[in-house]
Amino acid sequence: MADDLCFFIKDMLIVGPPVKKSLVLRISLVAFVMLCGVFMCSIGLKQISNFTKASFIDSKVVERHCEVPIVEKWERSYLHFPKPTTFTRAECACNPVRYFVIASTQRSGSGWFETLLNSHKNVSSNGEIFSVKPRRSNISTIVDTLDQIYNLDWLTSASKNQCTAAVGLKWMLNQGLMQYHEAIVEYFNAKGVSVIFLFRRNLLRRRISILANAYDQNAKPLNGKHKSHVHSHDEAKVLASYKPSINTTLLIPELEQADNMVRQALEYFNSTRHIHLYYEDIIKNHTVLNDVQDFLRIPQMKLKSRQVKIHKGPLHEQVENWGEIQKVLNGTPYENFLHEDYKVS
Repeated sequence: MADDLCFFIKDMLIVGPPVKKSLVLRISLVAFVMLCGVFMCSIGLKQISNFTKASFIDSKVVERHCEVPIVEKWERSYLHFPKPTTFTRAECACNPVRYFVIASTQRSGSGWFETLLNSHKNVSSNGEIFSVKPRRSNISTIVDTLDQIYNLDWLTSASKNQCTAAVGLKWMLNQGLMQYHEAIVEYFNAKGVSVIFLFRRNLLRRRISILANAYDQNAKPLNGKHKSHVHSHDEAKVLASYKPSINTTLLIPELEQADNMVRQALEYFNSTRHIHLYYEDIIKNHTVLNDVQDFLRIPQMKLKSRQVKIHKGPLHEQVENWGEIQKVLNGTPYENFLHEDYKVS
């Protein structure tokens, strides 16, 4: 085998011209193959590049354009497609979301009302966000907070996340809402925020509730804990046992102040899309909640709350100095508060 190899090498060395031709052919063949390879690779890279660009463009189109439901022209500005930074809405990304705010005053049933709304599987109402003073220190912090809420990035126990159809919060009039009303109205109208006004007709009952709640904050009769709302009849009975004495000298001015604040709020926010509700009407007739769901453009469901009403009896049983209160209110625009009552259904 070694001898054959030697003879082969000798032949290669002796015979000159054929070796040169063979070497040239081989080099030419290698060069040709290399050129073909480079050509084919360049075509492949261009195709991959074009495919990547096309995929990127297609994905951007899908993200940017969600099919808007068929609605009246005025309603389009109230449909939103939030893109939260804290999670992905996944298959619900193109489900429109409505923005709302519950504007109310303390002890007007807003906490109970919000639990009713949150019992809806597609509603996320995030509570009394602006009870924390730094969040309402100026209009910039207010707007930043609202942007987080309406972008679904404000996560609370009420958040429905992906398939939220309506998102909002509860906002008391004295928590910056009136102070910065001009800028807030502009924000609501620009962002398409609907306002649910919830007030109490009987301001005397509201006053009694405020005094009773203030007492509970200090006395804490429920095992040393303050509870503005309760979920059992036993707890409600304990809190209802306290009967405040109302300062009748200040009663008329306090009722006037509360009445004027409500009137002013309705005037300030008159240009917004809004609905005006009274706590007593909802207590008497739960079908009012259907009107609220229609207002928010969400599917109607039976709304429920675990909260138990605290003060259920007649007014004269709720205070210590009922006789003095009657004397002060008789003959005034607030006399009807002495007689207005309702039964819990």
